[in-house]
Amino acid sequence: MFRIFEPNKIFQITSKAPKYILFLFVVVLTVGLTEALILSPEDYKQSDAVRIMYVHVPSAWISLGIFSSITLLSISGFIFKNKNFFLMAKSLAPSGFVFNIIALVTGAIWGKPTWGTYWVWDARLTTTLLLFLIFMGYFLLRMSTEDRDKESRLAAVIGIIGFLDIPIIHKSVEWWRTLHQPTTLFKTEDGIAKPSIPDELLYPLLATMMAMLLFYLFLLQLRYRMETSQDELKQLMAQDRMD
Repeated sequence: MFRIFEPNKIFQITSKAPKYILFLFVVVLTVGLTEALILSPEDYKQSDAVRIMYVHVPSAWISLGIFSSITLLSISGFIFKNKNFFLMAKSLAPSGFVFNIIALVTGAIWGKPTWGTYWVWDARLTTTLLLFLIFMGYFLLRMSTEDRDKESRLAAVIGIIGFLDIPIIHKSVEWWRTLHQPTTLFKTEDGIAKPSIPDELLYPLLATMMAMLLFYLFLLQLRYRMETSQDELKQLMAQDRMD
């Protein structure tokens, strides 16, 4: 089963994928932006400021999903002794970091017209900022050593420990009194999870989320190729020094 995760096998599977993913991204993004900026109505309280949601919410969810994937890959790397899991986790991190920054910045922009300030030490904002710092620690740890195996293991530990922040971010609006609005996409009523926003806002949100997800997959493939090439180059250089 783990042959699927070997770099050569992944390259065979995804060699032609980037151009198709990029094409789908352009199509879905065009549809999403048309719905979000033109067809969707203004909010009766927030007016046009609500349109920031179409960037902020997908960015926040994707950043959480990416870090969750980093954690899963890190655990798998330790369990199955497969260093390619660590390499895949490393390839995920830059995209997750960027989406986390986008979520923080768009959240601050959205906060100004709705809360009257760009930043408050709200539970959701503070825990999201903590995730930003965890991403920073992940990168700094990976740059702190030339030993690839040691680097992978230590970064994987950060990826596993840092996951503790993910459920806290998700549940922060339920556990504490907060200015941040409650969950909208996965609100549970009578044991059933369903969106709490009208369809004319939900569909553009889903379209922009799909567009960002496609863009993330496109970046991931490029990043994975680069990381794999760098890893092979360092291995060759190490062998040359030994010879």
